[in-house]
Amino acid sequence: MIFRQLFDYETWTYTYLLASSEGADAILIDPVLDRVDRYLQLLEELNLNLLKVVDTHVHADHITGMGALRDRTRCITIMGEQSKVNLVSQRVSDGETIAVGDLRLKAIYTPGHTDDSYCFLMDDRVFTGDTLFIRGTGRTDFQNGNAGDQYDSIWHKLLTLPDDTLVFPGHDYKGDTVSTIGEERKFNPRLQVSSREEYIDLMADLKLENPRFMDVAVPANLRIGLSQEDIDQRGWSVEPQLVKPGLEKSTIVLVDLRESSEREAKGIIEPCLHSPYKDLESALGPGGLLNELARTSHKAVVFYCAYGERSAMAVQMSRNLGLENTFHLKGGIAAFQALN
Repeated sequence: MIFRQLFDYETWTYTYLLASSEGADAILIDPVLDRVDRYLQLLEELNLNLLKVVDTHVHADHITGMGALRDRTRCITIMGEQSKVNLVSQRVSDGETIAVGDLRLKAIYTPGHTDDSYCFLMDDRVFTGDTLFIRGTGRTDFQNGNAGDQYDSIWHKLLTLPDDTLVFPGHDYKGDTVSTIGEERKFNPRLQVSSREEYIDLMADLKLENPRFMDVAVPANLRIGLSQEDIDQRGWSVEPQLVKPGLEKSTIVLVDLRESSEREAKGIIEPCLHSPYKDLESALGPGGLLNELARTSHKAVVFYCAYGERSAMAVQMSRNLGLENTFHLKGGIAAFQALN
């Protein structure tokens, strides 16, 4: 397995790069905008394809690199379903699994630092974002943070993991890189309380200053979605209310770009073809299924995904290849289901 712990000195942020091997698909956790060029350089050096990027929550101390990485690599952007970010490719829920090649990350909803905070468990390690630090915990005094919720997240979720589970936090301000659940249980001063109420009182007494980038970072991080306006203006979009009539009249063929787990969890629009986004480049290439379909079908080929981000990238890619009867479902299946 390839594992890299990358550090941004300006904001004390850890970013994690994971892949099963060289030449495989990769995932980045909590990227920083100012470090995007470094991530891309490392991905090239290790011959990795960036498939997915995850933010553990809406950050207040730095601007996320998710949007820039999506624009430059066409990767899938992922956050928790509670996030108020305007648009990401995929939203995960508590207990859901994120798959990248042979790697599996389990999403654990851990509100408290913010109301959209997640941790991600992979085999022997957990990426704790700003929920649990090495000898500390994330503050709970803004972005709908709640000390009681954080207590529940730490004690009833993270501290139930085996003691030898490695802890990789989202930040460190002292130079530490890794801990374990057992170490934190014993030595983290904020975990030495006897009750939920005592923890709430402890967090209330911190009286911390706001992060210095907060006024810039939070608004920027809430609006990282891929703009679909240009695609609309070019006439490459299909409105959700036109899908059923198009299927009934056999004037369109739908192509679902989501992963199988998403289809099982959120349902599908029938009838449709399934062509996962990660395989899109080969499917659109010469001899690929979607290439042949777009060139030979007299129907409009309409891509759809969860919210429209992956399908927007798909129609841009297909149009660049000269496939002119391709479109995307505006707003994705979420917009279609909202009509019914």
